[in-house]
Amino acid sequence: MYYVYVLYSVSFDQQDVGMTDDMNRRLVEHNSGKNQLTKAYQPWSLIYNELFDNRDAARIREKYLKTAAGRRWRKNNLRPRGATE
Repeated sequence: MYYVYVLYSVSFDQQDVGMTDDMNRRLVEHNSGKNQLTKAYQPWSLIYNELFDNRDAARIREKYLKTAAGRRWRKNNLRPRGATE
């Protein structure tokens, strides 16, 4: 099973989209600074995830959420607590 996730940094009003096979481990990695691209925006909280049966399907969804259309979808459908409007 694979997860596609959206994390949110309240401090910086930033989102991060990714894919993993272990959601808890991945969130800990983001919040412990193991990811160079996201460590400056800590702390992260999980605001959305989807579960997929295989890696290929999860990768397709992750890539979509990173496109302009996917960003619009996230803006219209995900309302993190503490987010600025």
